[in-house]
Amino acid sequence: MATQHIFTLSDVYRQSLEGTWVLQGWNAGWFGGGGQAPAKYTTVDRILFSADTVTAVAKGPLSQARLYLAATGNVSDGWFGGGHEISPAAAEVSTVDRVIFSSDTATAVAKGPLSAASYALGATGNTTDGWWGGGYRPGNISTVERVIFSSDTATAVAKGPLSLARYNVTATGNTTDGWWGGGYVIPGGVRSTVDRVIFASDTATAVAKGPLSVARNYTGATGNATDGWFGGGAGKSTVDRIIFSSDTATAVAKGPLSSGTEGLAATGNSTDGWFGGGSGPVSKVDRIIFSADTATAIAKGPLSLARGYTGAV
Repeated sequence: MATQHIFTLSDVYRQSLEGTWVLQGWNAGWFGGGGQAPAKYTTVDRILFSADTVTAVAKGPLSQARLYLAATGNVSDGWFGGGHEISPAAAEVSTVDRVIFSSDTATAVAKGPLSAASYALGATGNTTDGWWGGGYRPGNISTVERVIFSSDTATAVAKGPLSLARYNVTATGNTTDGWWGGGYVIPGGVRSTVDRVIFASDTATAVAKGPLSVARNYTGATGNATDGWFGGGAGKSTVDRIIFSSDTATAVAKGPLSSGTEGLAATGNSTDGWFGGGSGPVSKVDRIIFSADTATAIAKGPLSLARGYTGAV
């Protein structure tokens, strides 16, 4: 599933000047929705990055129970969009929920929907906008949609497509670009493709960059200002580092997760990434130290509920 933009020091400085800085957006991560067929959940867990052993704290739920959703956000809020209802009414979802990080008990607020319902998509963003790309509708999707964070009622605006229509894709990004990696195509199976979406360009097709080191789907992705990490997927523990400035090099494999899993989600800050949940279902959260390319991920406190196919911000 998916991840969010990770803020640089310049982002923090700018947000401080604008008076919108919220501490929770820097020191914590949120894992929302998910499940294991036929179950689906509205649960949103808050992970404190500084606590490696504490169980995640449940906060206000999503407005609608679903899995295979994707999430992004900025320093004050998170947005969980798309997804799938398995039971009782199996259907794709277009809902986008806004979670206010400073409020642990309020139900997420529904905002303007995606332009079409889909699931198994990836999301990333910057301080002002979020982008949801790929997915299944049914059928492979290449659409990338821009959600304007300041507008809670407008339908998402469709922008230039991915270079390859696929689902079970994940995304990460920085202030100027987003990267969608891996995924699954019917027919054809798993993919290693990584597409770069230029946020300033709403109509251009995404530019293909160097592939993941191994083709897989149902990964989790996170990043910082210079690099992105795609981890797990299809029962694998591999974590690949994508160098944002390099469009042609194959992703560099780094230290693995503590165990292989799929259907996990990831978030992070400037120094570390956290990969949580997964098929099983799993409640484990692994911490990846971005500066260490060979060490196995460190297990930290579990989610409050074991589940897969969540979104994280």
